[in-house]
Amino acid sequence: MKERLYIFDTTLRDGEQAAGCQLSTVEKIQIAKALEKLGVDVIEAGFPASSPGDFNSVVEVSKVVKEPVICALTRCLKSDIDIAVEALRFAKKKRIQTGIGTSDYHIKYKFGITRGEVIRQAVECTAYAKKFVDDVEFYCEDAGRTDNEFLAEVVEAVIEAGATVINIPDTTGYCLPEEFGKKINYLKHNVKGIDKVLISVHCHNDLGMATALALAGVENGARQVECTINGVGERAGNTALEEICMILKCHKQIGVDTGINTKYLVKTSRLVSNLMNMPVQVNKAVVGRNAFVHSSGIHQDGVLKNRETYEIINPKDVGADKSQLVLSARSGRAALKSRLKKLGIDVTDAVSIDGIYAKFIRLADRNRYITDDDIIAISGQDIKDVKSVSILKHKVSSALGEGAKAYLKLLVKGEEREAEATGNGPVDASIKALKKIVGDDMTLQEFTIQSMTRGSDDIGKVYMQILYNNNLYYGFGASADIVLASLKAYIDAVNQFI
Repeated sequence: MKERLYIFDTTLRDGEQAAGCQLSTVEKIQIAKALEKLGVDVIEAGFPASSPGDFNSVVEVSKVVKEPVICALTRCLKSDIDIAVEALRFAKKKRIQTGIGTSDYHIKYKFGITRGEVIRQAVECTAYAKKFVDDVEFYCEDAGRTDNEFLAEVVEAVIEAGATVINIPDTTGYCLPEEFGKKINYLKHNVKGIDKVLISVHCHNDLGMATALALAGVENGARQVECTINGVGERAGNTALEEICMILKCHKQIGVDTGINTKYLVKTSRLVSNLMNMPVQVNKAVVGRNAFVHSSGIHQDGVLKNRETYEIINPKDVGADKSQLVLSARSGRAALKSRLKKLGIDVTDAVSIDGIYAKFIRLADRNRYITDDDIIAISGQDIKDVKSVSILKHKVSSALGEGAKAYLKLLVKGEEREAEATGNGPVDASIKALKKIVGDDMTLQEFTIQSMTRGSDDIGKVYMQILYNNNLYYGFGASADIVLASLKAYIDAVNQFI
């Protein structure tokens, strides 16, 4: 039987400490509800003593979240603990996390005290917090750079004082995974009472090893991982929740599992990204836009034959819907033929596909981005005969401070339709006009613009994700006119379900 790993999400506390990622109370509630649906065990809702805003956020999150434990962070100060107790008064399940730096760097340079004084303060504050809540977590800040013997002394002392969870953070992301694993193993075998508490790990990504460090901790006995959605957090971030969960799901031999409903990972990732205004790295593991995108011809051919040749995760398991084959100069005949079939263009004889492929390669060598319109054109088809929706005419006008107006004429299943709309800007007005024609029952989930040529005559590539009928559809568009590129991307997605 698999052992349970508890997921402690600190997106609302450590994640929000990332520069430029501050959240309002309403936004924190939105994320907290999503985390509850995702199935996290603990939500660290904030650091109440740090500001009135953070205090209020902990209060309000405590009111709406029922299943996960709500945790409030404090320093090793009685005054901080008093404020945390007040902030948690509405929480159904509550935890206080208190702690102090234990490395010589912190003891000497940050506090200017002795090791004995660190242990005294740790015991005093743990015992004080225990008066108010049964569930007390103690963190040994910079445990990664704390020598193991002293770390064991501190941990043993706070367990005796009533701590129920011991947090061993690699605060600076300094340790090597093997070294960090040995640290957890040392505590498991050298601390009296360690079998009565939950060992937690909280790792940072300064050297790009946060997830590897957390995994090393789990393999050596830690049964709680403190992590964030998308790996957001102080400096280079934290262990990414989606990574540690999918590692354990893929590597069942580790014998540890979580209670996370992984089908909500992509959706939660997008929510956090949008509210924090922190774009997800396109090649980010599990939730990045390119995580299930294949460009190489060899890879595309393999995926078309059997998805598992190049994918160890089923996209649907994380809510990513499906794999994507992107056509480029590296693509082969198999991917081109697959795209032609998707567009309804049946090419059966080898001579025809060879001719179309030769044209495709010449075009792909010149252009970094190949559209469906390009594919239709080189196959000798008429766009209106292949696509359900295509643009016939598009005009926009705008004035400073007055918004924008768009006129759009489309060909929809052979019928010309037109509409006008106003919006906050040219893109907004154009999409509103489009919705008047094809329907308003779709939602823009993601909108990304990328530069392709980096000049004054730059071509912009737009990526969009549209939600329709509870399914996600992806659209791409490219043009020197970014408004037109955006409209093309939206229509590209629409053509997949109309």
